[in-house]
Amino acid sequence: MAMWNDIENAEPEFAARVRKIFDAHKHKTLATLRSDGSPRISGIEAQFADGELTFGSMPGARKGADLRRDPRFALHSASVDSPPGNEASWTGDAKVAGRAVYAGGLDGEIPGELFRTELDEVVVTGLNEAGNALVIDIWTAARGLRRVERA
Repeated sequence: MAMWNDIENAEPEFAARVRKIFDAHKHKTLATLRSDGSPRISGIEAQFADGELTFGSMPGARKGADLRRDPRFALHSASVDSPPGNEASWTGDAKVAGRAVYAGGLDGEIPGELFRTELDEVVVTGLNEAGNALVIDIWTAARGLRRVERA
């Protein structure tokens, strides 16, 4: 497991690309596991702060209950379509997967629960310069950063 700052230290350029994609849009999609093991997706906001990637859950939300029961999650950035005929301009998307650790209550206008992330995998998917093949950059704690291209 890795904290966000571990990835920033190990692969600063890759981490900067991931963060730029995540920070481009406010809303992300969070996948959690229901008690029967089936997937649940929820809209969510996430923040990078003090070397960590965190997100919150409103009181009584199913995603928070899912994570307290089974901390495995995947978080996906929003993806914007490129203009037709200019597929190579697609900025790509990013996703992370790992464990969400309950970090306490959130104070503010709307109370809630804070979760910090411990990451197993960080992925950026984009296109090559010609726009005719996927380029997938994958970071894991065990293997580091590697690239896969699929035509």
